[in-house]
Amino acid sequence: MNDHINPDSARPRAILKPRRLALLGTVAALGVAVLAGASNGYSPFAGASFTSPALAAETTPTPPGFADLVAKVKPAVISVRVKIDQTDKNAMLQQNRMDSDEDSPFDQFPKEFGFRLPKGMQQMPNGMPQRHRVITGEGSGFFISADGYAVTNNHVVDHAQSVQVTADDGTIYTAKVVGTDPKTDLALIKVDGKKDFPFVKFSEQRPRIGDWVVAVGNPFGLGGTVTAGIVSANGRDIGAGPYDDYIQIDAPINKGNSGGPAFDMNGNVIGVNTAIFSPSGGSVGIGFDIPANTAKLVVAQLKDNGSVTRGWLGVQVQPVTADIADSLGLKEARGAIVDTPQDNSPASKAGIEAGDVITAVNGTAIKDSRDLARTIGTMAPGSSVKLDVWHKGESKTVSVNLGELPNERQAKANGKANDKADEGQSTAGTPRLGLSLAPAGDVQGAGQKGVVVTSVDPEGPAASRGIQTGDVILNVGGKAVASIDDVRTELKQAKSAGKRSVLLQVKSAEATKFVAVPLA
Repeated sequence: MNDHINPDSARPRAILKPRRLALLGTVAALGVAVLAGASNGYSPFAGASFTSPALAAETTPTPPGFADLVAKVKPAVISVRVKIDQTDKNAMLQQNRMDSDEDSPFDQFPKEFGFRLPKGMQQMPNGMPQRHRVITGEGSGFFISADGYAVTNNHVVDHAQSVQVTADDGTIYTAKVVGTDPKTDLALIKVDGKKDFPFVKFSEQRPRIGDWVVAVGNPFGLGGTVTAGIVSANGRDIGAGPYDDYIQIDAPINKGNSGGPAFDMNGNVIGVNTAIFSPSGGSVGIGFDIPANTAKLVVAQLKDNGSVTRGWLGVQVQPVTADIADSLGLKEARGAIVDTPQDNSPASKAGIEAGDVITAVNGTAIKDSRDLARTIGTMAPGSSVKLDVWHKGESKTVSVNLGELPNERQAKANGKANDKADEGQSTAGTPRLGLSLAPAGDVQGAGQKGVVVTSVDPEGPAASRGIQTGDVILNVGGKAVASIDDVRTELKQAKSAGKRSVLLQVKSAEATKFVAVPLA
C-alpha cells in the first residue's frame, strides 16, 4: 500500500535536493583536483608548471563514496509498521498530540514519524475518526543479533496492537515487543523463526565532531534509503528528559527514519535516530541520535528484564552557576548543588544536606545537574558509589548505596531556577537585596521556618534573580535564618568575606531551590 505517501510533499524534495547535492559534488571534485595537483609538486606560483584541465580530469582519482559501507550495513536495517487500536485512550491522546500544530519544533519528529489515518478515513472536527478503529504508523529499526532482536524507538511501537517488519530483501515478518524505555525513547523487538538475520553492532567509541555519518531508514515509507552527513555536535540537551545526551547530525532524516541507525565509516552504529528540529516538518539538517553507549545499556536490560531499572540518589539538584560557585568558595562553576534531599532517600541516609555540591561520582568529575542524573541513572540499584561533596567550604567523600528509581519519579535536573529571596530594610554597612521580610511564623500558611518575602523592589538585585512575594527564605550563606536580623547578619558576613554574591535557600510554591543574589 502506498496510501501513506504524500506525492505533493515528496515531489519538491525529489526535485531540489539532487540539484543541491550535484552542485556540492562538483565543488568537492574540484577541491580534490586542486589538492592533487599541489601534492604532485605543482604550485600556482610556479609559472609554466601547470597541468591541463583535460589531463587533470584524467589523473584525479574519484573521491571515495559510501557504496561499500552501505552494501555492508543496509541488509540489517528494517522498516517497522505498527497498528494501533484507535479506541485505546492513551493511543488516542498520542495521536491527537501528534496531529497538533501547537507543539515545539522538537516534537515534529515523533509527530511526523508517527501515526497517520489510513486512506479513506475521515476526521470529525473534534479529532475523533468517523470510520475505522485502527491507525497505522511507520518507522525504522535495525537487527542487533542473528536471532532476530532489533532496536527501534519507543514512540514507534508504543501502544502497538501488532508490529510488522520488512527486511531489506522485501520479506515481511511479524515481530513482538520485548520491552520499551520511554525515558530514552528506545524499544527492543524480536522476530522469531530465523537464526541468520544480518545484523550490525554498536560502536565502542563516541564519534568526534566532524566525523562522517551515514543514516539508513524508511523515510516517507519508501524503504531502505541512505543519507550522509557529519556529526555536528555532541552532548545536546533538547529538553526531552533528564537523560538527554544526544548526538547532533546533519545527515537528512525525515518521516519514517525514526528508530533507524546512524553508522560510522566502519559500519558500527553510533546512534539511533530519534528527533529532529523542524519548523517545517521536514529535514533542515538538524537531527538528534541516542548515543550508542546509552542504547547498549538500555537494550541489554530490555533483553534481560523487559524493562529498565536505574540507580536513585534521591536529591533535587540544580546547576552550579558562577554566582553560586563564588558564594560557596568554589574555584569553578561545576557540579550539582543539592536543593533538597528527599526523606529516607539514599542521599539523606548518607548525610547529604541541602547546599552540598556534588562534584564527582567515583572519581569522575560531574559537569552539572544533568550530568549527575545521567551518571547515576546508568548505575544499578543497590550499588555503592563514592561522591565527592563540597560541604560548608570543605571537600569530603561520601559513600552512598543507591536505591531504585521509582517509576513515578524522574530526576529533577532541568536547571530552570524559579527562585526567590528576602531582606529587610538595610542598615548602615548591610548590602541591600531589595526585599521586605517578615518572620515565617508571623505569616499565616508560611510555616515556622525562615522569613517570608512580603514585597520586592522590582529594581533590586533579588528581583533580577526571580525572587517573588510569598517566597520563604530558609537559609542565607549556609546559615538558617528566622528573623530579619539573622538575614542582615549573614549579609554583612558575606560582604566582609569579600563575596560578590550570597547564596539563598528559597522555598516557593513550586519547589525549594538555591539562588545566588548579587551583593549590592
